[in-house]
Amino acid sequence: MSSGYANGDSKQQKKIITSIPTVPVTVERRPYISKKDEQKLHHPGTARANIAATLEQPNGTLEEDWAARHQHQTVLQQHCDFFDTDQDGIIWPLDTYIGFYRLGFGVILSLVALFIIHVNFSYVTQPSWLPDPFFRIYLGKVHKTKHGSDSGTFDNEGRFIPQKFEEIFTKYADGKDSLSFWDMMRLIKGQRLASDPIGWGGAVFEWSITYIMLWPEDGEMRKEDIRRVCDGSLFYTIAARRAKNQPASKGGIQRAKRYRLF
Repeated sequence: MSSGYANGDSKQQKKIITSIPTVPVTVERRPYISKKDEQKLHHPGTARANIAATLEQPNGTLEEDWAARHQHQTVLQQHCDFFDTDQDGIIWPLDTYIGFYRLGFGVILSLVALFIIHVNFSYVTQPSWLPDPFFRIYLGKVHKTKHGSDSGTFDNEGRFIPQKFEEIFTKYADGKDSLSFWDMMRLIKGQRLASDPIGWGGAVFEWSITYIMLWPEDGEMRKEDIRRVCDGSLFYTIAARRAKNQPASKGGIQRAKRYRLF
């Protein structure tokens, strides 16, 4: 006789089954499940509009009053804030070039980033149907730049979903609080959607740029650094460190003040 409970569980053991051995990928990539003793992060599946909340940082970035000063922006808008040099809500190609250069990228790679970002993302953020001849990006509609084959950390409105962020590490880093180069490659491969070359390219570009920017000495990108990349607060920190010729991240080492080969 059926127990009447989902998955055939008994009344005494109503366990949610997240993996089955007959489908190995469900065992290999485990979803994030909050534990009873981890109550700091409430409702991890609920998207946060203006804070990048994680298990370790449930209130977002508190340094320099970041969360309070940026409460009027979505997390995705905060991610782009560093590149809006005059804070007018519009990112010009020159703004992007200057931003990448300040983050330690050389002339050529900064130009490549400028081209990729503005060619692909400018039109969808426009306030009209006519394309912008200057390829500007309008932050008011930056949520429209979301592409497929990403981690799912940002929703379609630019909010931050803690559970999706945590699953980057439970699925692809064996639960570590860091992400190695090969973990990153598994993440990119594992999140690919069918017939989505633009999304594939976007994921490769974004994660590669992040790894180069952090360039961790031990090869492991720290979870907290990645979280602060999501809300953009780390960009300001890195730019300040680069100006002083210091490492980009804790545990990282800076090969040179700029990546001159690029």
